[in-house]
Amino acid sequence: MRVSAARVLTRKAFGAPHPSPPARIAHFGLGSFHRAHQAWFTAHAGDGGEWGICAFTGRGSGIAETLLRQEGLYTLIERSASGDRFEVMTNLVEVYEGSDTGAIVNVFSRPEVVVVTTTVTESGYRIGLDGAPHFDDVELARDVAMLHELTPEDRLDWLAISTIPGRILLGLEARRRANVGPIAVVPCDNLPNNGWVLEQGLTQLTDRISPELTLWLEENVTFASTSVDRITPRTTDRDIAIVAEETRWLDAAPVVTEPFASWVISGHFPAGRPRWEHAGALFVKEIEPYERRKLWLLNGAHSILAYLGLEAGHVTVAQAVADPRCRRAVVSFWSSAEHHLPDDLDLKVYCSQLFERFENSRIEYQLEQIASDSVMKLRTRIAPVIAAEFHAGRDCPAGAEAMAAWARRVLARGSFPDAEILAVKSIVDGFPSAVVGLIRLVDPHLVDLGAFVDRVEQLVNEHAVIGDTPQT
Repeated sequence: MRVSAARVLTRKAFGAPHPSPPARIAHFGLGSFHRAHQAWFTAHAGDGGEWGICAFTGRGSGIAETLLRQEGLYTLIERSASGDRFEVMTNLVEVYEGSDTGAIVNVFSRPEVVVVTTTVTESGYRIGLDGAPHFDDVELARDVAMLHELTPEDRLDWLAISTIPGRILLGLEARRRANVGPIAVVPCDNLPNNGWVLEQGLTQLTDRISPELTLWLEENVTFASTSVDRITPRTTDRDIAIVAEETRWLDAAPVVTEPFASWVISGHFPAGRPRWEHAGALFVKEIEPYERRKLWLLNGAHSILAYLGLEAGHVTVAQAVADPRCRRAVVSFWSSAEHHLPDDLDLKVYCSQLFERFENSRIEYQLEQIASDSVMKLRTRIAPVIAAEFHAGRDCPAGAEAMAAWARRVLARGSFPDAEILAVKSIVDGFPSAVVGLIRLVDPHLVDLGAFVDRVEQLVNEHAVIGDTPQT
């Protein structure tokens, strides 16, 4: 079939439901993962046709303009090892740039908007794992000062708010002023206990903004913690061409993802939510075991494959997991992590499924994509397992090898995408022992593990291969 026969994907051309469902969910971080995960779960919920999504971009990627031309429609390509399945998603009913504060104020002031979801990467929250905001962050401090200086008579829609916490708080202040009822906030990034972290961070920020907002937030806003899982690589020009060839739709914003999808949620929704459980979401009282399983086994393995795989010249996860050295490192790390996970999570089955997912070469998940923002990823995926093993009197060989491979990459490249790049560069440029400084940046407690630090330094200096020398 010739691509020229394809038509531009729009609501009228596709025959999407008219009128569209009302926007009842606001979302920050309009990237591929949201469109493959939360939007998919909402579309497949038992009452999904009643829950439209209004999404704001997190960064200026141009995706808002592209989706606006397509009236929010896009194609989800579910890519298995044997072929592609195509589904046009129609529940993204409003799209805005994240900088459009007028739209944020308008959306949060609507009584029908009762859920807020976020996918802004771990570093996008500008909040530590202990729930403390990064008060020294210049942009965050500017946003807080701007909100603090507001008077009851001041308009909100003129404010130039640049951070995700600031934009969420702007929306909540608009909702407080409009007096339109409670709302649930649902972060969907790989932060342990992400709902609690975001609640603590926003509460501490409101303490610096206004007592009225602090009290209103306490009485009207709930925070759910989540564990999210669906491998979603970057879309390529070839993917856009495949959609046109196979579906006859010209779609400039398709999303590629794997068939597997998981969403574990713990929290209260005071004004309702979609019936996500009908799409396979799992609601639990305790989120932590599921978070750890996903962060350590899936995300931890991804990071190990990224650092060791890139060093070996691999490009994708599938290539790295086929490398015996990389695969042994993953198995070794899983063995260490499983000591600190409950047995009732079917860990053997879960790990077997992970290898099947990693080996799907048609997904082409780029190692460079995984290796970005490495400090926070090491902090949440690798460091907890290392510390737990050493406190139990055991070594964590794969953890040491991953940390060493990352340190070698930092020392060799000097500059790379990372929210903490300035801290990394100051360590590399001015620290007597750069390796120790890098370990301390990831987790200060790790530098107290003398044998671990010695092993990482040895691996960095010798460029040793895991398994060559037992860790002591």
